[in-house]
Amino acid sequence: MRTRTAIAALAAAALLTLTACEGSNTSPSKPDTATQDTNDQPKTDTSAEATDEATDAEPETATLPDLVGQDLQAAQDAAQEAGFYALDDQDASGQGRLQVYDRNWIVCRQDPKPGTHPTDTPVTLYAVKDTESC
Repeated sequence: MRTRTAIAALAAAALLTLTACEGSNTSPSKPDTATQDTNDQPKTDTSAEATDEATDAEPETATLPDLVGQDLQAAQDAAQEAGFYALDDQDASGQGRLQVYDRNWIVCRQDPKPGTHPTDTPVTLYAVKDTESC
């Protein structure tokens, strides 16, 4: 009796699974292009107009603060608060070390200099370990 109940339950589950899979294939995921409204009016390409408008607009600018003397993490935070997100950091000693823990590094110089710049300007912070001098 238990075997028949188990077989019936498995058969019902298999039937439900097949029915669910079969039902999902009946509705297409993309619209049928044959049923779309096709009128005889020419289509205008507005992408060129949008591109022209985007290139004519002035880039957003912001004031990049003086970050020299701050620990690297605080300098990065300040640059981001000002609106600059294209940040890079380099070892100012020339040894090519990676700044794994930013709070242990002091910014010696920055490129570009403090002032008003487009916010998409890459900002490079040159730093040394906090036990070293610039």
